[in-house]
Amino acid sequence: MANVALITGITGQDGSYLCELLLSKGYEVHGLIRRASTFNTNRIDHVYLDPHHPQARLFLHYGDLVDSSQLTHLIYNLQPTEVYHLGAQSHVRVSFDIPENTGDITGLGTTRLLEAIKRSGVKCKFYQASSSEMFGNSAPPQSETTAFYPRSPYGAAKVYAYWMTVNYREASQLFACNGILFNHESPRRGETFVTRKITRAVANIVAGNQKDLYLGNLDAQRDWGFAPEYVEGMYRMLQVDDAQDFVLGTGEAHTVRELVEESFGYVGLDWHDFVKEDPKYLRPTEVDVLIAQPEKSKKELNWEARIGFPELVRIMVDADMRIAGITAKGEGDTIIQKKFLEKWWQGD
Repeated sequence: MANVALITGITGQDGSYLCELLLSKGYEVHGLIRRASTFNTNRIDHVYLDPHHPQARLFLHYGDLVDSSQLTHLIYNLQPTEVYHLGAQSHVRVSFDIPENTGDITGLGTTRLLEAIKRSGVKCKFYQASSSEMFGNSAPPQSETTAFYPRSPYGAAKVYAYWMTVNYREASQLFACNGILFNHESPRRGETFVTRKITRAVANIVAGNQKDLYLGNLDAQRDWGFAPEYVEGMYRMLQVDDAQDFVLGTGEAHTVRELVEESFGYVGLDWHDFVKEDPKYLRPTEVDVLIAQPEKSKKELNWEARIGFPELVRIMVDADMRIAGITAKGEGDTIIQKKFLEKWWQGD
């Protein structure tokens, strides 16, 4: 029998890459999506077939993380072998504006899904998308044993979800693991996240469609990696014999200022001519430095980030240049071909 996976947040950056990976490995993939007046499935449209097609292996289901009965019904009917819980209100800055909603979706949504698995009696493996934002102000580098000190409603909600995952693993004997992922980006990143906001602005400035780029804290340091590599790590976490928690990251940190310099410099522009600071984009409580210590993942999952920071920037700028109608340098594509495992996409 083929493996059956359920992905919440399948239309997001990580969900779309994970969907591709699992389909390449022969999985039947089901995704939970919310009803909206406009289509928001553009990240997975290229792998979607009409359910009536004989080769269809991707199926979408309407639902919401606030509806526990529907989640239980879905789990029971699908009988998944693996559940990847990526759905959340995932924007850190926005979580300060909607803290209650963030707690309900990002925190309690995880509990509802874990309880649905327990009540349905389905024996499956569960992946919880935890976040480096849980560490907050804890001293770097941060590993699986670092204490949590969240500095945002989003980080606090993720801490709650993390411990509920641990609790269901220990109290209900579910195969439930936390993947504590540090920042991971790609051309599919949402346009309001700082990485994509920067690379998209660079392309629009080159195209003559934008004059200025407004940013918040340029000194914040983050550990940035390439998203497709990180979903491979998610998959590997569910293939081990015993459920554990793992940190994924590159082990290097760069400031937002460095990201700006690298992005503008790649197209031959001086960022000082375009970037302006706006307090509106500052967080009420800032997280200064997040750096992963991913030794456990290297040792036990044989997982290691291969795409470095400058390469990540080139991949994203090239993609946004093409979207803006400008011929890209193509270095980003070359990097993927040389460094990223092409066979990964072929299911080998």
